[in-house]
Amino acid sequence: MNKINKLKGLFAIAAVAILASGCAQVPAEKWKACAIAGAITGAAAGAFEDDHNDTRDAVAGAMGGALIGGTICALMAEEDKPAVVAPKDSDNDGVIDSLDECPNTPAGAAVDAKGCPLDSDNDDVANYKDHCPDSVSGADVNKLGCADPLVLKGVHFEYDSAELTETSKATLAPIALSHHTHHADVDVVISGYTDSVGTAAYNQELSQRRAESVRAYMISQGCAENKFTAIGHGEAKAVADNATAEGRAENRRVELTVK
Repeated sequence: MNKINKLKGLFAIAAVAILASGCAQVPAEKWKACAIAGAITGAAAGAFEDDHNDTRDAVAGAMGGALIGGTICALMAEEDKPAVVAPKDSDNDGVIDSLDECPNTPAGAAVDAKGCPLDSDNDDVANYKDHCPDSVSGADVNKLGCADPLVLKGVHFEYDSAELTETSKATLAPIALSHHTHHADVDVVISGYTDSVGTAAYNQELSQRRAESVRAYMISQGCAENKFTAIGHGEAKAVADNATAEGRAENRRVELTVK
């Protein structure tokens, strides 16, 4: 009887070894076949049970073999699964390379479904570098995307001074960044204007200093100094009525134009 039990043990060990070896060669999607093979092997092992050797032993062996075979091959199937590779999006604009018609869009630029920069006013100057994104359709614009001189709204100076306010610097900073990032080849004229309060000579000198102040700030933010020219126009070229406070505020301005 002991010899029979030993034979049973050896047979069971050999069966599991054969099963594991066989499952290693089975494709991941067919791991269930290993469970069936395990059941058959287990049933055969059960047939070597003690001298009772009845159907219950075969059934128990089959169940155990199926469990072992299925477990081994399921684990192997997990190991064999190929890694999932995400589609490449080189410019990180949300449009994968295979569908991106503009694969080198600058970081942060808004794009359409084709991956190309948006141009809301259809002036051939993309929004991300257009300083006048609401130009009238069909207007002849310059390289900054503007049909008219760009008035730097929000750029003001301390009273009777050429010193920029902190709010003005915050307004100029993104304009400077846009220039040396997207328009580094564009020559720009900075024009300063005043209202009519004071003498014409004084206003001329003040407007020149204010234009120079804006130029100096742009250069401090990384713009090339040879790309900016500062010109003061004093109280000339008024765009509003100097007889009112509102009109004078409009006349005190700084404009950018392309040379």
